[in-house]
Amino acid sequence: MKSRTEYLTFNLPARMEFENITPRVEEIVRESGVREGLVLVNAMHITASVFINDDEPGLHADYKQWLEGLAPFDASPQRYRHNRTGEDNADAHMKRQIMGREVVVAITNGKLDLGPWEQIFYGEFDGRRAKRVLVKVIGE
Repeated sequence: MKSRTEYLTFNLPARMEFENITPRVEEIVRESGVREGLVLVNAMHITASVFINDDEPGLHADYKQWLEGLAPFDASPQRYRHNRTGEDNADAHMKRQIMGREVVVAITNGKLDLGPWEQIFYGEFDGRRAKRVLVKVIGE
């Protein structure tokens, strides 16, 4: 069995942003030499996410609006108990919980086996500092 581990680092300037990381994951899979297997892609920070969906700007704007409605940014300690610790990012933790920590994608014939419109995204909910994403490829 082969394996390859890579870490991607993101430092997005916006508090909430989505970045398509599919090409980077495809490159890591290609470099791994794995023809049949799996790739795990997971955010290694509790205010960031990895998820699969369509790369359509309107959908991304809808996600941002929806997430902000569910867990609005409010740095004050009155809304969120977590912010009583001196933090201001309780909303980012909740957004991450909704959008998910990781994805696992099948590798078939050396390529990501995604649906026709599926792409892999890094989701940032408390930006402006460096965060890592683990990409772990395993297979034959």
